[in-house]
Amino acid sequence: NDMMYVIPIDFATPAFDETLALRRKILRIPLGLSFELKDIAQEYQDYHLACYSAEAELLACLVLTVKDYKHIKMRQVAVDDTIQSKGVGTFLVKACEDFCRNLGFERIVLNARDTAVEFYEKLNYDKVGEAFEEVTIKHFKMEKVLKQEA
Repeated sequence: NDMMYVIPIDFATPAFDETLALRRKILRIPLGLSFELKDIAQEYQDYHLACYSAEAELLACLVLTVKDYKHIKMRQVAVDDTIQSKGVGTFLVKACEDFCRNLGFERIVLNARDTAVEFYEKLNYDKVGEAFEEVTIKHFKMEKVLKQEA
């Protein structure tokens, strides 16, 4: 994919600030929402993955929150609006699955906006239960079992 790469980035670094700006632009501003400082402060214990172009431009990012030793939650998935539907999100999610598998997690869970359900279904995530509201939008809980590579 034109030499994209995904790497973990550290909390409270310039790279983290850049992902936060992307998340704000894609996930918050369109809903008229912003981030609370206290919410961001909680993220120091999360994993942060960023997808960059060969030219080191930030294309997409996500946050992973450990639920327990088997389950990890994927959240705050943001792909720059100028390059959506070009495979970047898929590339990021697959890299994320490898990352989680390498850490020994058995299952990824997420809350998908209804507009993103189809995207995750193509990547073999399953809907769990009924729709619910979150940040004013209809969401579905989804999950995927990570098969350990033989």
